[in-house]
Amino acid sequence: MRVENPKIENEVLHLIGETADRMGLECYVIGGWVRDLFLHRPSTDIDVVVVGSGILLAEEVAKRLGKGAHLSVFKTYGTAQVKGERLKVKGERIDSVELEFVGARKESYTRDSRNPIVEDGTLQEDQNRRDFTINAMAICLNKGERLKVKGERVLQYGELLDPFDGMGDLERCIIRTPLDPDITFSDDPLRMMRAIRFATQLGFNIDSETFDAIVRNKERIGIITKERIAEELHKIMLSRRPSEGWILLDKTGLLPLIFPELVALKGIEVKEGRGHKDVFYHTLKVLDNISENTDKLWLRWAALLHDIGKPKSKAWDPQAGWTFRNHNYIGAKMVPKIFAKMKLPLNEKMEYVKKMVDLHMRPINLIEDTVTDSAVRRLLFEAGDDIDDLMLLCDADITSRNEEKKARFHHNYQLVRQKMVELEERDRIRNFQPPVDGKEIMELFHLEPCSLVGELKSAIKDAILDGVIPNDHEAAKQFVIELWQKKKI
Repeated sequence: MRVENPKIENEVLHLIGETADRMGLECYVIGGWVRDLFLHRPSTDIDVVVVGSGILLAEEVAKRLGKGAHLSVFKTYGTAQVKGERLKVKGERIDSVELEFVGARKESYTRDSRNPIVEDGTLQEDQNRRDFTINAMAICLNKGERLKVKGERVLQYGELLDPFDGMGDLERCIIRTPLDPDITFSDDPLRMMRAIRFATQLGFNIDSETFDAIVRNKERIGIITKERIAEELHKIMLSRRPSEGWILLDKTGLLPLIFPELVALKGIEVKEGRGHKDVFYHTLKVLDNISENTDKLWLRWAALLHDIGKPKSKAWDPQAGWTFRNHNYIGAKMVPKIFAKMKLPLNEKMEYVKKMVDLHMRPINLIEDTVTDSAVRRLLFEAGDDIDDLMLLCDADITSRNEEKKARFHHNYQLVRQKMVELEERDRIRNFQPPVDGKEIMELFHLEPCSLVGELKSAIKDAILDGVIPNDHEAAKQFVIELWQKKKI
């Protein structure tokens, strides 16, 4: 079958094919680019498999692309990469190109490692080692004029080689392994995560035999590094509906092995006829809600972790029923430990998620009480530039099935937002520093550096946040002088 698609007729692919012909090499575009071609999805990376040396072909292609092309060779893995921007190929402008070249290979594995023993192989052997049928399709780039491949048969440029019916699985929206799934997943357990990730990204189902093999082989995930697992989780989190990936992780039994704290959110406990919501499914609903409005990865992680402290804070109160007091504070304390264990970044990204988890109850407390200027100022001060993200999280956290209740909460949040805008315009509270700093305080009162200086600065800050004085230098200076004279501190 010849592929009839305008994307095949581009000058870069023709140049690769022509170069391969001159060198007497079989050459195919394979994997994700081919899959996305049929799914009409954008794909910038082009993977090229060569029966022979992928590095040699990459070197020749880089030469023909000219000065703008950058070649990187990875001899240990037998691969090479060619990248370039603003190239011209036969007079045609190419804004960007990213090519990966690898020699066709066959692989074998040992029990305790996902790193294969690699040998040169045929195209068929290379397709056999691919993770899923939809990623095993290859399109010939040879012109067929100077090179005979597959025995005496001459393949034509653009001809599809699909030995495992990947096209059929695309039409059926199925994730399936080319060969025995138990061997596929036991050899490289990361493929279990990839199966779930592709199913989530593409909105596909996992074939029943493939799914059952993940369940049987789930313990093998233990040989995969936390960093590689985190990479797959990030891709799940950036999907259109990330909840689908987390539900699949749970159903396959992988979730308790990689993120037990999330599993602890599952279930409903009933006492004296009163139950609480299933926090696991509520959390996934919040995650999907926020994903409709933002692509920010770490805000999505904050949504996933916003109620992570509820199992530790759950208590029964005969009058109030089930309570989760201080779960935001407990959850915030858990965030650094979770990030460290899962090998997520222990930097400003972690601090951001921690802050979101800690503050996510503050706006709802505002709308349940009287919305005072002081409370709104403090929220603005503590959230800083992340206040808009926090309000997105709070909106997403409204998952009630009672439409009237949902509408009321959304309306009240809008009132809080209006109040924030008014106070910020007037008082410039977001990220502010006390207008009288520590150095000036020491000069005013002839103090050496000491805790009293910090207390005076804090008093100025509180006075501004409480609306006692405006956020300007003269008012703050007069306030601290009066405070000193009255010896109230």
